[in-house]
Amino acid sequence: MLRCRLSIDQYGITIGIFNDGLAMTFLATRLTLAASLALLGAGASFAADAPAAAAAPHAVLLRAAHLFDSVSGHLVDNAEVLVVGNKIARIGSGSNSGKHLDAPAGAEVIDLGDATLLPGFIDAHVHMSGESTDNWYHDFFDNVMRFPAEQALYGARNARVTLDAGFTSVRDVGSSDWIALGLRNAIDAGQIPGPRMLVSNYPVGSTGGHADQDPVPPDRLPLAGPLKGVCNGADECRAAVRYQIKFGANVIKFMPSGGVLSLSDPVDAPELTQDEMNAIIGEAHAWGRKAAAHAHGDKAARMAVNAGVDSIEHGSFLEDDTLRLMKQKGVYLVPTMSAIASVEAKVATFPPVIGDKARAAAAHARVTFRHAAQLGVPIALGTDAAVGLHGTNAREFFYMVENGLSPAQSLMAGTSNAARLLGTSDRVGTLQEGKLADIVAVPGNPLADIRVTERPVLVMKDGTVVRKPAR
Repeated sequence: MLRCRLSIDQYGITIGIFNDGLAMTFLATRLTLAASLALLGAGASFAADAPAAAAAPHAVLLRAAHLFDSVSGHLVDNAEVLVVGNKIARIGSGSNSGKHLDAPAGAEVIDLGDATLLPGFIDAHVHMSGESTDNWYHDFFDNVMRFPAEQALYGARNARVTLDAGFTSVRDVGSSDWIALGLRNAIDAGQIPGPRMLVSNYPVGSTGGHADQDPVPPDRLPLAGPLKGVCNGADECRAAVRYQIKFGANVIKFMPSGGVLSLSDPVDAPELTQDEMNAIIGEAHAWGRKAAAHAHGDKAARMAVNAGVDSIEHGSFLEDDTLRLMKQKGVYLVPTMSAIASVEAKVATFPPVIGDKARAAAAHARVTFRHAAQLGVPIALGTDAAVGLHGTNAREFFYMVENGLSPAQSLMAGTSNAARLLGTSDRVGTLQEGKLADIVAVPGNPLADIRVTERPVLVMKDGTVVRKPAR
């Protein structure tokens, strides 16, 4: 006859099985205390025959002197925003009369005093995987010699400082070795802190163009093909787009004109044919992706606009006729004024051919931006962070105001306008009930001093406070 004996002590449960017909045959199994408790708890749950109630989502009530409405461009005074879970539940504006929003029991209340609440900032043009220094030659060596896994760790650091600066969404428009893709996935999985990312993977462009490698001898650096974005002819360019999408691209970035920081191409020359641009943009749209065109030169930008591009990045040499066409077609300008300021500051350290291109682009870019602002071209904030320092993205607000936008227009360029360009305006870009709780607070009134955007006192992404004011 088999008998079972169960004993419980501080170490767990011991189960013994005995056979009376034999000389004390004994089988014992000891469970850990945690496993024992889990087992007992499961039994109790089954006995009760009723599931435990789910914990209530965390609630945060934010109070501040002002709230920036990025739909109207106006301030709302005495603002309150109730966040429940990861979404905005309610918005109020009447605390001066003694009436506050009702918050759930146990809600965290954060009173920011003389501050302004804004939607989380959006940067439509970054390169999260890298960052340039004042030594171009050192950067060139690092780009060739640094292992991708090592570079990804630098990218993780860049993602963190970007989020701390109040930028809760970014569009990464070009990286190598799929680093930006890995950063996006790790952030989405909650493994590292960073902004919500849309990525393009490798930019698409022609052999010898700005999307291609610098002219390193081909026996030392293998030539790139469509997998890495380098294509010639419409069919190859379609393949290059498909490769980027296959490996997770949210947006397609392509290079119809030359660039500043590359050695072998003139800055304003068209580097793709009209057929190639039509193929790139058409393929991107067929797969439900938007297309962003790096275009300093006017002719290349106009060709891209005629092909149906969604945004022109940089646009240093754009003529008024092209700007008018962009306005007519709703094509956004992403001006990257921060990059202009950055290259101007270190132009003397560049190789001569790059220095000459940098000076030419800088001399025209501000004029182009002013004309775009006057003509009413849609503008979305983009910094080209990596050319300048990550974490300084909010300086772009000041540069846009300095060159013709009002403070409110500048803030809208970095919130609601950028969200429309990215295709995320149903979730972010405005402070509205039901949208994701991406919220930034800055001291004082940004309409009176736009530079307060560079000093956020609170940053919330997806309902989680990632930066709090010091007590």
